[in-house]
Amino acid sequence: MKKIIVDEKYDNKRLDKVILQELPYVNINTFYKTLRKKDIKVNNLRVNCNVIVHKGDELTIYINDNINENKFKLDKLYEDENIIIIDKPIGIEVTGKNSLTEIVHNLYKEKEFKPMPCHRLDRNTIGLILYAKNKEALEILQEKFKSRQIEKHYLALVYGNPRKNEENLTAYLFKDNKKSKVYISDVPKKGYTKIITKYKVLNRNADNTALLDVEIKTGKTHQIRAHLAYIGIPIIGDGKYGINKINQKFKKKYQMLISYKIKFAFTSDSGILNYLNQKEIVNTQIDLKNFNK
Repeated sequence: MKKIIVDEKYDNKRLDKVILQELPYVNINTFYKTLRKKDIKVNNLRVNCNVIVHKGDELTIYINDNINENKFKLDKLYEDENIIIIDKPIGIEVTGKNSLTEIVHNLYKEKEFKPMPCHRLDRNTIGLILYAKNKEALEILQEKFKSRQIEKHYLALVYGNPRKNEENLTAYLFKDNKKSKVYISDVPKKGYTKIITKYKVLNRNADNTALLDVEIKTGKTHQIRAHLAYIGIPIIGDGKYGINKINQKFKKKYQMLISYKIKFAFTSDSGILNYLNQKEIVNTQIDLKNFNK
């Protein structure tokens, strides 16, 4: 059984939209099968049609508590005694209720220390997430991310012609929590945080798109998406910072952005993780043209 309290972003939305977004391991067929069986309640009343829900409604879905483990297979690209690197799929948060971390914890439920993520990705950004399997590794990795001794590389398909083949971008970012959006400025302002985004053009295409390798030196919410849009090369498929007409032209509903490489570039002692220094974990199974369908 799963419970969901409808929040503001789902106010006046269909029941299926809420459940499929909040429980990404439930597919549309499972949803309608559960609905027909009247195994979904809205405010403690059973429903058998796709009703409209509102902020504050309580949804109860009677499905197997282990459906996430049975139907949602984690793609582990690397694992040892201290870390796991997982390829996160689209449509799921890294932390919180019904998140990737909740699924990971369920798979490692017999362990005294449940693996913890060392960084984040947006819900609709896919790619590599690094988890620590013990407290010592977690503390080391958090410090290494803070001191920029771990490189995070992304592939981004953008619309437009980058002015340089390689560039180190510096700007300032403000996060508006109420609008769930960030804003970029060229100059320091009150409430803005400095960000550094580095890109390298891997390919310039005839359709006015370019494939970039992007490395973030500062990991802020929506940093890559907002920063690239700000300089005039928005990521294709990005509904928040992109261009709707372009997204429709390329038939992309989600941002063409993937975290594809993590490199451990330690410049100081790393304790039990010294063996990882200079190691790269790369997702090589990527369709560079359609990697985020």
